[in-house]
Parts: sequence; structure tokens; C-alpha cells
Amino acid sequence: MANEWNYQIRLALTAEAAEKFKEVPSDSEFSELNLVLANHGALLKCQYDAFSEYVSEAEREGQENYALYQWTKDTIEDPEKKSKYLRSFTVYISGEQIYLAALAEPLEQELKSLKNSEFILGISKYDTNPARNPQMPAKYRT
Repeated sequence: MANEWNYQIRLALTAEAAEKFKEVPSDSEFSELNLVLANHGALLKCQYDAFSEYVSEAEREGQENYALYQWTKDTIEDPEKKSKYLRSFTVYISGEQIYLAALAEPLEQELKSLKNSEFILGISKYDTNPARNPQMPAKYRT
């Protein structure tokens, strides 16, 4: 029996759209996107914000309990990576950042129908297979 991986969908937006979406996600410019998201019980979260929240929580609760703390902190403090993650948004479905293929695939198809949108630069679907995901660099392992 094959492994059933979970998935995550991310959108890359233009810098201008990303900033505007963070400030006013209900703007009419995003109405089609928001309709697709609503149809799937989904919301967008800026990856930079998610990383920043993780770092803040680790600093508040004790970094020793957060294996990815230093790697994540270094990432958000790197100007080039910060710029990238400020434009990258993770799709959460029912509050979850990873979900079954049965949820990811129909949402991905609908989002791809918006691909001609001027503000969506890319749509990516990632699975949870460790062989296809970046592993923590050795310098951050304890």
C-alpha cells in the first residue's frame, strides 16, 4: 500500500498585492481569490508572519522546545529570504496548514483557474514526504 502524504498549497503574490492583501484581504481586487478560498473553507497566511509568530512563541515559551527556532529566526532575519516570504502565502484549510489530497487537489485546480490573475505569480503544492522537502541544515541540528 502506497503512503498517503498530506499536502500544503502556497501562493506567490506580487510584492504590491502581498502587502495589500495583508492590509485589506477583502479588497475587491481579491474577490475571485476569496471566493475560491471560501468555497474550500480556506484562508491565506503570509509565511513570513507565520515564521515570525513561531520565533516569538519560541522566545516566550523556551527555545529548547522549538527545534526549528534558530533556523527560522535566521531565515526571517535574512533580507533576501524575508522579501521572498513576505510574498509567499500558505493556504490553510479548516485552520490546518497541511491536509489530505482530497482537499488539496480540487482547491489547487480552482486556484490554477485564477493563474492569469495579474497578482498571482505562482501556485505550488508540496507534500509531506521528507525525501522531497528541505531538511534542517546540519549547523542547526543538536
